[in-house]
Amino acid sequence: MATGGYGPGGIRRLYGPEAEADPSGLYEKLRAEHGAVAPVLLHGDLPAWMVLGHSANLTAMRNPSRFSRDSRRWSAFQRNEVAMDSPLMPVLAWQPLCLFADGAEHRRLRGAVTDGLDRFDRRGIRRHVTRFADQLVDGFTGAGAVDLVTRFAEHLPMLVMTQLIGMPEEYGPQLVTAARDMMLGTESAIASNDYVTATLRQLVDRKRLEPGNDLASWLIQHEAALTEDEIVEHLRLVLLAANETTVNLIADTLRMVLTDSRFRANLSGGHMTLPDALDQVLWDSPPLSMIPGRWATIDTDLGGQQIRAGDMLLLGLAAGNVDPEVRPDLNTPLYGNRSHLAFSGGPHECPGQDVGRAIAETGIDVLLTRLPDLRLAVPEEELNWSGAWLARHLTGLPVRFTPGRPKAAAEPQPAPAGPTTGTVTDQRPSRPDPAAPRRRRRRSWWRVLSALWRRS
Repeated sequence: MATGGYGPGGIRRLYGPEAEADPSGLYEKLRAEHGAVAPVLLHGDLPAWMVLGHSANLTAMRNPSRFSRDSRRWSAFQRNEVAMDSPLMPVLAWQPLCLFADGAEHRRLRGAVTDGLDRFDRRGIRRHVTRFADQLVDGFTGAGAVDLVTRFAEHLPMLVMTQLIGMPEEYGPQLVTAARDMMLGTESAIASNDYVTATLRQLVDRKRLEPGNDLASWLIQHEAALTEDEIVEHLRLVLLAANETTVNLIADTLRMVLTDSRFRANLSGGHMTLPDALDQVLWDSPPLSMIPGRWATIDTDLGGQQIRAGDMLLLGLAAGNVDPEVRPDLNTPLYGNRSHLAFSGGPHECPGQDVGRAIAETGIDVLLTRLPDLRLAVPEEELNWSGAWLARHLTGLPVRFTPGRPKAAAEPQPAPAGPTTGTVTDQRPSRPDPAAPRRRRRRSWWRVLSALWRRS
């Protein structure tokens, strides 16, 4: 397979050295050459349209009658042009879940997921995050140095999500590896997808016999009467989407705290809260660079391009967030502005965004409170990213800090009854909810950021 920057007809590829080395630069070249919507090539030189404009993205997101989520409409599938072992298949092949449905079927499937997610108590989620974040920090606090991507950000979301869906936490490490492999679209992506699916199918079998206060049990019991395949695929969707996006959100927020003096100054000076900081990162470094896809139901126009029925659109979240039409000055802060595209929009807007934000916010709070003198261990220019067609992943964030001691283990206590903890597989106690002693926690947070700012 060719890997140059251009494919047949002089159309730019979204894979290969150029796309991996500088995806943002590629988006701007496409914008300069074609405007709000640009022709591109995917793996196997399959044609698609990259939506670069903020307004054009919202149009595609909000009009399912023109731009469907049913991938079976894709002309390349209908012409059998996609190889069965293509790394595109785990992401684009139609599956029985809300992500690929429209209309009444979409409402039925999505309703089951959102109803389940809404049953989780946010304080219960934060208790899980706090406990696992403390465990992760305990694993390296005595060393005085650590890579925050590989030892913290890449583990925390999956540890929490395995609890919320009802899975034993020892499954977390294997699922972290499989999820990363799938999102990178490697040659083993198919095998990793099979492993995740088989693991979730075993979980559903167990939960039919032993239901609990977890998402797997709630999907089984929901009035939408999901089939087993629908339950497994929706658990897979929630698990993988939450993991990938939250890993990147944690890593990029920590990177900005450690490297961007303006960012730290606004935090430490009280001009920006941690939730505001997350919004700024969601504008500047959305966890997913793009979302595939939408498929045109009719011949139509978008962004000045003639889109034919069956064509695929890629929603350019990162490109849309820096569209000069909405951000003429990229240095202007956007604290608290949630009109970014990071969680998509329209009927298919991410249903688990509040869970992801809770994991990121609480995890970062715990980390910086326990290690208040974190500092980058290498020059900023030595940080590296791995390129993938869906996301840009920070590969490492090495830091140094004053060595500390692990927290003392708490005495076991009975878990609270009901769905407030969101799990039946782990009933050990956790630290108190960080939102409860709010005043004390906030003073600690400001002290941490003030110390970072004084060293900059």
